[in-house]
Amino acid sequence: MTDVDVVVVGGGIGGLASAYALAKSGRRVRVLERAEEFAEVGAGLQMAPNATRVLKEWGLLDEVLNKGVAPRRLLFKDAVDGSVLTRLDLDDAFVARYGAPYVVIHRSDLLDILADACRAAGVELLSGSKVDDVENIPDGVVVRTGSTEHSAGLAIAADGLHSTLRARLSDDEPVCSGYVAYRGAFPTSELGRELDADALNEVVVYLGPGCHLVQYALRGGEMFNTVAVFESPAWKRGEAEWGGPDELDAVFDGMCEEVRTGLRSLWRVRRWPMYDRLPIPTWIDGRVVLTGDAAHPMLQYLAQGACQAVEDAYSLAGHLAKQDTDEALLAYQAERTARTARVQTTARLWGDIWHVDGVARVLRNELFLKRDLDDPVYVDWLYKV
Repeated sequence: MTDVDVVVVGGGIGGLASAYALAKSGRRVRVLERAEEFAEVGAGLQMAPNATRVLKEWGLLDEVLNKGVAPRRLLFKDAVDGSVLTRLDLDDAFVARYGAPYVVIHRSDLLDILADACRAAGVELLSGSKVDDVENIPDGVVVRTGSTEHSAGLAIAADGLHSTLRARLSDDEPVCSGYVAYRGAFPTSELGRELDADALNEVVVYLGPGCHLVQYALRGGEMFNTVAVFESPAWKRGEAEWGGPDELDAVFDGMCEEVRTGLRSLWRVRRWPMYDRLPIPTWIDGRVVLTGDAAHPMLQYLAQGACQAVEDAYSLAGHLAKQDTDEALLAYQAERTARTARVQTTARLWGDIWHVDGVARVLRNELFLKRDLDDPVYVDWLYKV
């Protein structure tokens, strides 16, 4: 293969974001994806302004808005009785404060936008390319896929939660939370019920004992997305098989009617066990550098997995544009490890807060109800970077 400046291992959202950012800065980039096509499995994705601000600078935000929805509020409710606890208005004042909107979009739509942008920027996208080995050589790397060698000055490991390249830096393993997610994204015409204007312009989160439900519209309101998450009793008992549909129904049985209705909008044939990893301080091995979930896989409670991957891409490309490679990698690592570690640990804590029961639930609800709706202290650190 012809030499390139950068090889990206992994063609998910983080990998393509990195490839596009580097190609925009004039580098020759090749992406190696082990799957036979560049595709994303899942449903909806929340993109907060710390990421959409980057997409705006890259010239991709208008297309993201055309394919997604810019909701007007983020609404938290109690899953047991359906009462409203607090909200975050995502209005013009929010956009002005953070420089970009909050957007929800189908994962596959965002991946398609990034893939098309990469192709337009000259990125080589090679699917069906499983990476077997990456060797550091003087001033670069050799990436091997079968009998093919790809030489480059830098390899970016964007190979996700189960990254094989992360093993060069840490012997840690993914940590199972014991929670499992069920998802569903269906045309609104197939839901069997009418959705009012609020439902099409809100992200609603129902917080329950050991469970929660999230709902919002996608594709301009043509599709409705639902995610149900719960702690598996079978997992807590140490059973090998856990998180099945029977447990889903049993855990949510005592929730309010709105939540139980939402369970009808889920795919029952697939579930997503929820894992993360502990933060690690080193992301660099020679000319191999981690990014996205390979560097900082996190639980979904802050909706920041894809957002932090976009931040990674912006940071790495920015440092490489100003410094030589080795200095740029160190600057990127110094900038990103502390921030992503905070997001990872806060996501775990946020999940604990969401899922409390008994007296703790009463206290949580009271604190949420007393929150000053105009006080940005809880989101400024995350969105205003």
